[in-house]
Amino acid sequence: MHPSTPAPTERQAQAIALEDEHAAHNYHPLPVVIAEGQGAWVTDIDGRRYLDCLAAYSAVNFGHSNPVLLDAARAQLDRITLTSRAFHNDQLGPFVTELATLAGKDMVLPMNTGAEAVETAIKVSRAWGYRVKGVQDGRANIIVMAGNFHGRTTTIVSFSDDPDAREGFGPYTPGFRTVPYGDASAVAEAIDGDTVAVLVEPIQGEAGIIVPPPSFLPELRALCDERRVLMVADEIQSGLGRVGATFACDLVGVVPDLYLLGKALGGGIVPVSAVVGDRDVLGVLRPGEHGSTFGGNPLAAAVGRAVVALCATGEPQERAELLGRRLHGDLARLIGHGVREVRGAGLWAGIDIEPALATGREVCELLMERGVLAKDTRGSTIRLAPPIVVEPGDLDWAVEQLAEVLRELGER
Repeated sequence: MHPSTPAPTERQAQAIALEDEHAAHNYHPLPVVIAEGQGAWVTDIDGRRYLDCLAAYSAVNFGHSNPVLLDAARAQLDRITLTSRAFHNDQLGPFVTELATLAGKDMVLPMNTGAEAVETAIKVSRAWGYRVKGVQDGRANIIVMAGNFHGRTTTIVSFSDDPDAREGFGPYTPGFRTVPYGDASAVAEAIDGDTVAVLVEPIQGEAGIIVPPPSFLPELRALCDERRVLMVADEIQSGLGRVGATFACDLVGVVPDLYLLGKALGGGIVPVSAVVGDRDVLGVLRPGEHGSTFGGNPLAAAVGRAVVALCATGEPQERAELLGRRLHGDLARLIGHGVREVRGAGLWAGIDIEPALATGREVCELLMERGVLAKDTRGSTIRLAPPIVVEPGDLDWAVEQLAEVLRELGER
């Protein structure tokens, strides 16, 4: 039986107040306090259940408390969790080998968070430009896309056009040129002799699950080859099964020079990220030029190996593709009934709510009351990204709850 969720209880209100008092206000969470999770469902501190349709921005692609991933973590916890990269550990070699094989590349540079992977790729791209392409030191530029989201470090927000992430945090890091997303001709015009890379999300997540024209990534790949520029694909949200393929680039048959991975790579257990590429690119780094105390730690590597093994079967990708068709078919029927447009791939959907009806936040609050946890993004857009393990009937039920919310809003 699916839940119906009233307003927060006094117990939840107290927990929220405690967090608000002592945690910095860099997020605006929905008023629910989660205590447990299993599969696609989470339970709050009062025992109420909710269908998780965010999956921690794709970090929980394989479900909460996935037994395979927990077993891998528990086994490693009993052995050793951290050595630093000052020494070798017995999990790192197998992890980078297996991940490189999954991606069809030579080398892996392990880090922790997605933003660290992006920052690493920026450094690698610049080093490649200076040491291989022959760009004059200090002149390298990287092409980025309007509407991008790659993290919130000071360098990354320097090329963000999201005012919430950017404004008030200058001075900004130079060396980036912004072009319209999905416009290969604009990329071509922006490239010059000092361009070392094009950084792109194959599908833009935070912007509202924006899918570019089918020709965009292939044109970008050809352009990068022609102009001797690295193609860097940020697959931190889109990769590892989310879109019905191992990588979103696979949907259009494109292989970038560098894959940026994170979120799902840690199985929702530990932060794990990686830059994956061939030796002629990642090999430009020298000892001491880049690193992380926790990057490639034994616990992270053990969990990452279990994630890679799941993806190597192809089963999560196939399930996301099949359930994604079901999800998008159901959502398409809401167009004209409170929904303007639906975009996405696999189990990833951006849904534009009629602005006159409600904001995205208001819709998510009403969904929460019905037992569905979703997240708004810019404007009146909400996104759905349930764990890939979600049951078909539960997925149908979530769309039914959205339809009911929209019906009720339309009757106000």
